[in-house]
Amino acid sequence: MNVKLERFLFGLILAPLAPLAGLLCAWWASYALLPVKWIPLGALAGLLVGVLADVFLLLKLVDRARQLKTIFWLAVFLFYTVGVFGFFMGVPVFNALLAIPAGFVAAAKITHNKPEPAAVGRAAMQTAGFTTGVLFLVCAASASIALVSSSTPSDLQGMLGLGFEVTQAMIIGLILVGGLGLLAVNWVLTLISMKVSYRFLRREA
Repeated sequence: MNVKLERFLFGLILAPLAPLAGLLCAWWASYALLPVKWIPLGALAGLLVGVLADVFLLLKLVDRARQLKTIFWLAVFLFYTVGVFGFFMGVPVFNALLAIPAGFVAAAKITHNKPEPAAVGRAAMQTAGFTTGVLFLVCAASASIALVSSSTPSDLQGMLGLGFEVTQAMIIGLILVGGLGLLAVNWVLTLISMKVSYRFLRREA
């Protein structure tokens, strides 16, 4: 049962990669090379190519998921980081949720090597440091966009239904407090995800 669930979770992480990459690459290539009316068809073609890639490669990747190089999983994490950041238009809150699958993958890889307890703790701290470092860069990019944009005060005022004027100082305070809080949440989520995943996966190791 544990093995089936592990494979399912790896499948959830890996399955969207090829379709999303195909869609995005084909969209931008179509935008650059084709007339406007052909862009949706070009993007759809890229999506279908990605789906076909999944048909032939996904099960093989899932079977080898624990043995895949760390650099592969780092690239996957960064791919999703950029995708989530863009999808939510620069709001970094949802990027913290990527700590959960990151903790699971790190736990699966280290469980495969049957580590000592101290090594598990070091791996958990390294994983949390990586995910939090990436999120820090995301927060910095989001803060830069918010500070440069002249519409940020009015956007916040309308979104939150505030009855007072939002000043630049308030925005800076929100960035600092909210950003530090989000980084702390990300750190804790990574550690919890890896701890829970490790306990679950080592039963089958």
